[in-house]
Amino acid sequence: MDTAAKDEVEPAFPLGSSCPGPEWPEQERAEQLARGAALKWASGIFYRPEQLARLGQYRSREMQRTSSLEARIKSVVQSYLEGVQTGMWQLTRALEAVQGAREALGQAHRLLQGMTEVAQTLKSLREQVIQHKQLQVLSQLLPRLQAVPASIVHIQTMIDAQRLLEAYVSLRELEELREDTWVPLGGLELPVFEGLDPLTEALGCAVEMAARTAGRLAREDPAQLVSAVRVAELEAERTSSPRQPLRDWRQRFLRALQEGLERVHFGPSLLPGPGALAEWLETLRLALPSELATAEALIAPCCPPHYKVVQLWAHTLHSGLRHSLHELLTGPELEAADAFTLLHWTQHVYMGPEMMGSLELGPDADVSHLEPLLTPENIEHLEAIFVAKVQASVGQWLQKALDGEVAEWSLEKEPDTDPSGFYHSPMPAIVLQILDENIRVTSLVGTSLQRRVHDMALSELSTFLRSFSDALIRFSRDHLRGEAVAPHYVPYLLATLNHHTALRSSMSFLQLEGVPTLALARVETAMEELQRRICRLVLEELLAELQPLFAVLPSRQWLASTELLDRVCEQTANLCRDFCRVRSPAAQLLLAEAERTVVLQYLRALMQGRLVCRDADERIQAAERLRLDATQLQELFLGLGLEENAQCVSVLLALREVLRLRDPTLLSLEVASLRQQFPDVSEDHVSALLDLRGDVSREQRLAALSSLQAGPLPSPPAGRRALFSLVPAPGPAPSSCLPSGPCA
Repeated sequence: MDTAAKDEVEPAFPLGSSCPGPEWPEQERAEQLARGAALKWASGIFYRPEQLARLGQYRSREMQRTSSLEARIKSVVQSYLEGVQTGMWQLTRALEAVQGAREALGQAHRLLQGMTEVAQTLKSLREQVIQHKQLQVLSQLLPRLQAVPASIVHIQTMIDAQRLLEAYVSLRELEELREDTWVPLGGLELPVFEGLDPLTEALGCAVEMAARTAGRLAREDPAQLVSAVRVAELEAERTSSPRQPLRDWRQRFLRALQEGLERVHFGPSLLPGPGALAEWLETLRLALPSELATAEALIAPCCPPHYKVVQLWAHTLHSGLRHSLHELLTGPELEAADAFTLLHWTQHVYMGPEMMGSLELGPDADVSHLEPLLTPENIEHLEAIFVAKVQASVGQWLQKALDGEVAEWSLEKEPDTDPSGFYHSPMPAIVLQILDENIRVTSLVGTSLQRRVHDMALSELSTFLRSFSDALIRFSRDHLRGEAVAPHYVPYLLATLNHHTALRSSMSFLQLEGVPTLALARVETAMEELQRRICRLVLEELLAELQPLFAVLPSRQWLASTELLDRVCEQTANLCRDFCRVRSPAAQLLLAEAERTVVLQYLRALMQGRLVCRDADERIQAAERLRLDATQLQELFLGLGLEENAQCVSVLLALREVLRLRDPTLLSLEVASLRQQFPDVSEDHVSALLDLRGDVSREQRLAALSSLQAGPLPSPPAGRRALFSLVPAPGPAPSSCLPSGPCA
């Protein structure tokens, strides 16, 4: 586009207008932006030459648009100019009004300054007017004011006479009179009213005193209690004034009711001393229901319903009792009896039908929302105290019972017997009674304490059984060393076995319902250990008698005569004759152990290799001796009361079969049969038995011993205990010596 075209497109400014000068930078920038936009528009429209033909149309349209815009701008500017003219006129009128008001205020200020000077001259007159008004009021109230001192004295007299309602009415009249004089006198209080505030306090104290003794007044003088209540209610309903604020005597009355009730039953001087807790609780058991009955029957009718007297009584007594119990628990530690009494009383008696759970107590008491007297921490503390002290006491009693029993073991007389002829002592009954009574009595409190005492009883019984076992060991040791004389050593051991039976048979009371049986495991273990120890001590005494006799068995004398075994049976019978004084099943157990001990000693003697049969006749004789000895021992223990199926003497008959076999080549069969009956037999035992035969060659010995290894190890017959594993066998003979040679 050429320069001429650009000049034609640019809009022309109207006449009389000019480009904004540098004093309007915003207008200059706006004009530059407009020119740039116009040039951009024109360059876009007339980019092609064929569009230049419509240049005249565009020029005409833009001139019309420019003229329209100029007309609108002129109209707007004219409107703004008219508004500015109106505003200037209004500002002129406002300025004239402000100037007039300023002049008026100046005149008023000058007038006020003149009036202040006049008012200063009238100040003394104003004071005289006020004094005149006060004198006028005092002259009108003078007769009443002159009666104030006498009224104060009269009111004090009525307070002393407990005429509280009349005193309150008179007091209110004086307070109203003081109110009437106080306002006109400008807050000045006359000296005549100086005794009024102490009188008011005296009346409040009288109302409090009536509330503190409400129980006595309800029984003796209910009118006085009613007057105190009415005074408190009238004061609560009185309208407050700046000079006489509300005194809230209603709350003061209710607090006094509570304080008086707590002081009567829970005062510091009434708290029980050591050992007096049960008596104090019994007193409360009788006094508190009576107090609630008095409140419901006598005090509640004297008070408005919103006082909720019965509920107030119940909650106050409960709170006071709770506080007193807390003081007891924070003081010196209670004894076991006091702790038990307190637990039982608070958990069963207090909320029981005799006290707070009484059917005669109406719903107004609202005892269902009372807090527990004792917190869980308090109960835990009391239970721990009770259990600890009872445990110490039980331990002492059990030790005394054990000391008394031990002292009897060295007496010259045999143990006492019961009507059935069994050895008897009161010690088991004493022990069980001590434990049973402590467990049974705790059921009156609850399962928590009962379980604690139950666990304590199990612990103490375990300790007692260990002490009992230790005492038996000392008794046996002193007897064997000769340090103590025990004429009836074995009978007293048998008596202790009866004690064990009595204790064990009465263990059922120590099994609480719901308590796992594992709780008794420690006691059961101690019981079993005690029984084994007693049996071992008895059997050790039997061994001491039999070992010298078995020291010469087997021998030629043994083959030729029954004298040796007769002496064994005689010694055994002498020691076991008192087993009949032991109760079953301990008696059967002891007889079985005694029989097993004799058989073991017999086997031990046979395995020592003291005898080697020289020929077949001696082997037959030895086999026959085994049969006869087995029969004699069997008859002995049958006579003592041991059942045949509980005896183990049959092992001698099994050994007899090995000795009486005539053909040594068949020994492997007999040895295998012996192994079937007694799986614990070893090669050393079989070798010792073959040595006793005296006719077994090396090959036959090896064949017999190899039969022990043939096949799996058989299971022991039902009810048969190990024998050979408890019998030591001599080591094998040197390889240079033949079993049938001179060395054997």
